[in-house]
Amino acid sequence: MLLRSISMHAKVFSDSFNKTASITKKLTTIALLTTLSAILQSAGGFIPVAGLFISPFATAPVIISTTLSEKYGVLGYLLTIFLLVLIQPSEVLIFTFTTGLLGIGIGLAYHVWKRRLSLIISGAIALLSGILIVLLVFQFPLLGPSIQPTIDLPLFFSLAFFSFFYSWFWVELSVFLFKRLKR
Repeated sequence: MLLRSISMHAKVFSDSFNKTASITKKLTTIALLTTLSAILQSAGGFIPVAGLFISPFATAPVIISTTLSEKYGVLGYLLTIFLLVLIQPSEVLIFTFTTGLLGIGIGLAYHVWKRRLSLIISGAIALLSGILIVLLVFQFPLLGPSIQPTIDLPLFFSLAFFSFFYSWFWVELSVFLFKRLKR
């Protein structure tokens, strides 16, 4: 029953929104979620210490908009990237390949899979892939300036472990949000 209720909350939330909302309300909702996501992500650049704790919450609006509709989720993700280019360019790479990609991965998983573990694994794969792209392709010191952007086996398993538990956190938080938003 618990496994069934996870995707059920998201489906009820999505169905009620898509059936009752006009196109204007849908676009306005996605625009507000996009703006919220951009503001939360840019907090990492505007508020040096506290922003590091605020910017991870940019994942929530991406999960919500992607759960409402795959099309709206991808549109919101791309618009958030565009807004970040304008207001906080230093956060674009981080949002595109970590925070936002995790939200897209979990949001799309709500449409495809129904089990909690599948949702967690899809989010973890999206996040781990994004982290590896940032580290290996862009050579960006995502883990801090003292850690070289090269991957060895212990670091890979540490990142995979982190991605799994971080994705688990977001799946649980999104289920909580959908229960609240359903009312």
